[in-house]
This record gives sequence, structure tokens and C-alpha cells, in this order.
Amino acid sequence: MLGRIGRHGLRKLDEAEILELGRLYRWLTSDLAYAQGHHFDQQLRSYLNRLTARAHAAVYAGGVESGRTRVARFFAQTFPREVRASWMFVASCIALTIIWACAAYVIVQQHPGDAAALLPAWLVPAHISKSLHDSNFAFTPDQSAMVSSEIITNNIRVAILTFAGGIVTLGAFTVYLITFNALMLGALGALFARAGFGMDYWATIAPHGVIELTAIQIAGGAGLLMGAAVFFPGRLSRHEALRQHARRAGVLIAGVIAMLCVAGVIEGFFSPLRFGPGIRVGVGVITALGLLLYFSSAGRLKEDRVL
Repeated sequence: MLGRIGRHGLRKLDEAEILELGRLYRWLTSDLAYAQGHHFDQQLRSYLNRLTARAHAAVYAGGVESGRTRVARFFAQTFPREVRASWMFVASCIALTIIWACAAYVIVQQHPGDAAALLPAWLVPAHISKSLHDSNFAFTPDQSAMVSSEIITNNIRVAILTFAGGIVTLGAFTVYLITFNALMLGALGALFARAGFGMDYWATIAPHGVIELTAIQIAGGAGLLMGAAVFFPGRLSRHEALRQHARRAGVLIAGVIAMLCVAGVIEGFFSPLRFGPGIRVGVGVITALGLLLYFSSAGRLKEDRVL
């Protein structure tokens, strides 16, 4: 019965089943008390204790949430709250991105040849004769779904690497990837600007890029969070700090994957359209304002303000 409640919610039970749930719960608590009082097998007592806890949630807390309710709660409360709680780590990645992107832009704007020193050779175009929009979106509308899925897969891979780098290298690889992405963003922006396509470059990135770049910064914050568990465990043991931080980082990465799916859909279906730079930048501004409102306001309850 509890399994059904977990899958479909308490409202799926009829009146007779709800009454039966209450009867079984009273019976279960009696069995648990008897088993504990007579020192029955520990495995049996543990099982009865877990079952009692699940039943208590169903009887007194309105039932176990359905899958859709849990997903809605995650995006409405859990994810934005964790982003705010991890703001120092995310802000550190944002600061790194801004600093290195601006530095790369200035350096390459003044000395184009330095782009080869900042980026791998395969990333530096030998000659720019057309805009980034024409270079990146030279595909037909019927290919949008395939391109979108490829973009989503690649971006999620980068996000996972950014996060995993924090676990394996205690944050060092996370810092490297964040810095590399920033150098690429700034250096290519300068190269396209020198070729006369500067406005188009940023307009091409804007619709999907705001969400995508924000997601990468959050993934980087998750990676730094894991490194902080080792270097700054506080009053916790490092093992306990790693366990708690891993749970928090998992929340961040789950939200990041959803964000990258949205960004991939925009990049596959909207970004290739032949809208003018103003409209594309406007869409980027709207997504930026939406993200700012979401992460600053979602999940804030009266209890949060009291705390």
C-alpha cells in the first residue's frame, strides 16, 4: 500500500483503503514496540522501524509525494535554495569567468596571434569570412532535433566533467575548465569582433548562452563544494563533510542538467532562426532576468525570512 502511495499519492486510495491504512499503521506500531521490547532480531526491528517511518509520513503528513510532486518541489524550492546556499562557490566561478573572458578579449583584440597561445589550434579559425551565426547554424530546420540532442549531450558532459573535477582533483580541474571556457568565450569574441562580426557573435550566443553559461557556473560551484569539504570541513569530519556536500552537489547537478536541456532546445530550434541581433540579444536579456528572478525568489517562504 505504501508503494502505491509513493507512486501515485494518497488520493489514489479509496475510503476503505484509507481506513485499512490506519488500521495497519496501528498494528505495525504495536508490532514494532513488541519486537523492540523483546529484543527480536535486529534486522527485523530495523525493517519494522523503516516501515513505520514510511507509514507515519503517509498517515500524518498527507502521504508520500508522487513523482510529479517531487519534481515540482525540486525545481520550485530545493534547487534554487541550494544555489543560494552555495552562492560563494558559484560566485567564485562567475568571477573567474568574467575576469578571464575579459582578459582574453583584450589580449586577442590587441594581438590576434595570441589566440593560438590561449586556445588549442583546432579552436582558432584560420580566417573568419562569415558570422558565427552562419558558421554554427548551417543546417536545415528538419535537423534541429538532432542538433539539439547533440548539443544537450555535449553540454551535460562538460558540466559533469566540471563537477567531477572537483571530486578527483579537489577543485583544481574545475577551476581549469571554468578558466578554459572563459578564455574561449573572450578570445573568439575578439576574433569575430576584429573580423567585423562582433555584435553578431554576442547576439548568436545570447538566447541560449545565458542559461548555458549559468548552468556551467553552477556545475563549477558544485565541484568547488566538493573540494571545500576536504579543505574546510569545519566541525565535521572530512568523511561527514564529503557526504553532506555530495548530497548538496547532487542537487546542483540535477538542476544543471535540466537547465542545459532547456538551453539545448533553444540553441537547436530558436538560435538558428534568422532574427536580427536586437531580437536575439533581447531574448538573452529576458532569459537573464528570468534566471535572476528564479534564483533570487523561488523557494523563499516566511520560514526562510524568519531564519
